[in-house]
Amino acid sequence: MVTTTIEDAIRQFLSYLSVEKGSSANTVAAYRNDLSQFRQFITSQHKGNVALAFDRGDILDYLAHLEERSYSEATIARKVAAVKSFFSFATADGLVATDPTESLKSPRVGKALPKPISVHQIDELLEQPAKKDTPEGHRDRAMLELLYATGMRVTELVSLNTDDVVLNGATTNVRCQGKGAKERTIPIHEHAVEALLAYIDRSRPRLVRARKERALFVNRRGERLTRQGFWLILKNYAREANLSSDVTPHTLRHSFATHMLRGGAPLRHVQEMLGHANISTTQVYTQLSQEHVREVYDKAHPRAR
Repeated sequence: MVTTTIEDAIRQFLSYLSVEKGSSANTVAAYRNDLSQFRQFITSQHKGNVALAFDRGDILDYLAHLEERSYSEATIARKVAAVKSFFSFATADGLVATDPTESLKSPRVGKALPKPISVHQIDELLEQPAKKDTPEGHRDRAMLELLYATGMRVTELVSLNTDDVVLNGATTNVRCQGKGAKERTIPIHEHAVEALLAYIDRSRPRLVRARKERALFVNRRGERLTRQGFWLILKNYAREANLSSDVTPHTLRHSFATHMLRGGAPLRHVQEMLGHANISTTQVYTQLSQEHVREVYDKAHPRAR
């Protein structure tokens, strides 16, 4: 099979829509805009123009990226439909051997809710890097503990510098920059503090090669870890913990918010920690918590339904 770049494949798909299907100029323009965004995201993660040789993990990472940008459900559904149509064409035309979106369900507009995992599943996930007494294992435990402890977006996590965390004294917190360059400070609980101290004191010096490197979390080359790099790390640990393959970085953010509210945290407090501009965005988690409670009740009392 001749290797085709994603840019060339999109060009062929748009030509197919216009010439063979006779789609309107507005329809073709809409597909062009949505697929251009997809291409930009993929090439940024792979550091350049890439062949159609990525997997379902890349697609799920893109979906998490869309969620982080707070698009409406209808917009996300449209963008997902564009990507699925593109890969359906690419598969039928022999540009790719398999369709990475084949088993991907399109978001249901008006019905989709964040999908958290349980506290037990979180514990199983966090235990996996703790089993590895290596610099990478210490780094991974610190990242997962911090992400779940704060509800940060993965982009915010990998953008942290060493001076963004305060781990000594009565107050322990992390300073991150969210959407619109809005900065917020989030407290860190003791488990995450412990993991961060172990990583910073023992393991980060073994990974960093340049003294001037400011990134808190670095890869094996001593450079700032990327979103894609973190996604691959999470995917491996989710597999080791026997969790769903659909667990993404955003899953930990959803789980943090849901568990906080379920534990009685005020809605405004969770809103501030998540960095939501509008409280209505945070309120979706109250609905999710109520649905979870109902599911548990129904399982325990099947005749009550």
